[in-house]
Amino acid sequence: MRLILAVVMAMGLAAPALAQTSEAERTMMRTVAAEHDRHIALLERLVNVNSGTLNLAGVRVVGDMVRAELEPLGFQVRWVDMTETGRAGHLIATHPGRGRNVLLIGHLDTVFEVDSPFQTFARDESRATGPGIGDDKGGVVVIIAAMRAMQAAGTLAEASVTIILTGDEERPGVPLAISRRDLIEAGRIADYALEFENLIVSEGQDMGTVARRSSSSWTLTTGGRTGHSQGIFNATLGYGAIYEMARILDAFRRELPEPNLTYNVGVIAGGTPAAIDDQGFAVTASGKTNIVAETALARGDLRTLTPEQDARVRQRMAAIVDQHLPQTRADLVFAEDAYPPMAPTEGNRALLARLNAVNRDLGLPGMGELDPARRGAADSGFVAGDVDTLGGLGFAGGNTHADGEWVDLDSLVRQSQRAAVLISRLSLTGS
Repeated sequence: MRLILAVVMAMGLAAPALAQTSEAERTMMRTVAAEHDRHIALLERLVNVNSGTLNLAGVRVVGDMVRAELEPLGFQVRWVDMTETGRAGHLIATHPGRGRNVLLIGHLDTVFEVDSPFQTFARDESRATGPGIGDDKGGVVVIIAAMRAMQAAGTLAEASVTIILTGDEERPGVPLAISRRDLIEAGRIADYALEFENLIVSEGQDMGTVARRSSSSWTLTTGGRTGHSQGIFNATLGYGAIYEMARILDAFRRELPEPNLTYNVGVIAGGTPAAIDDQGFAVTASGKTNIVAETALARGDLRTLTPEQDARVRQRMAAIVDQHLPQTRADLVFAEDAYPPMAPTEGNRALLARLNAVNRDLGLPGMGELDPARRGAADSGFVAGDVDTLGGLGFAGGNTHADGEWVDLDSLVRQSQRAAVLISRLSLTGS
């Protein structure tokens, strides 16, 4: 009992809260606290291996490190090769049991490739920095810590758990029908899905992620008749490609706005000629002030909250594009590598309510719904249409995708305890 109370005090929990937990759950809490240094050391080792999405060998090494953690816990671990999509592959670990299946989602890759100057783990007391430390190597460590706590408590033995850690979340391989095939299939047979990207803390309160917006890209190409600028706007030359581009983008700005929708224009060029590279990132253009532009190009993204909103906005964009200025043409193409939205369903909210029941029993504050506009797209979107899904169960931190990405190491304790208890309850009792 003295050890329990010591752990309670270290976690800032009130002793009466423990009365709401089972002995197995109290064992999970003790195990997570006792193994805190172990898991920080594991986080350091993972972070210090570069696993930028295009560093295929590095992604495989991190996968092997995770395999070494999961196989001793009774997981059957396999690697799904994805070289056909230009990516390393995915780690899939399954733990068969009599309980309801809980799918745990994370990823092995980071945005920091081998040429990034930001490469190593650094710690300053309870704060640590490193490439991908929160997105998503911290989330991977939370999963491992939770599984070890469940094993120590005896709840893992009968639990049905599937872990999918993709190797290309930051730059998914295409076609998505292949690169997300296994994840989609796992979502179709799961009873619940939990995603372990960063926990968001707002004004000191941990927030629950019941929704994420989609992420897709589009390319707009406009064309016009070229010739001497003295003839612009007349019946022969019309308005040219750049005016047609300006018309469309300004109509997007004025006519499309609605809640939970954004549509950014990231790159644009126009002239005679104008072109864009195969990757869709670099544009070139040339022209003279007295020549009507022949071609204009723009690329942007589209983020929506529900599939219905996505379809509606795409139709509206297409309708705007079709209203051509005289003697111009335009073509709008949506890329096939779109991340679907994780819509805010009642099932997702019910999962957050179950997590808040865990919070109550552990003496932790309740978690409100996070505004989906504060999150990017994630792999959870590929399963959320088939299974109740909750996200943001990884480390708390910040500066994601930038030099100086950091995490609060103390958040590892409460996140791993929450996850272990929640997964055990979902798999073994469904409540």
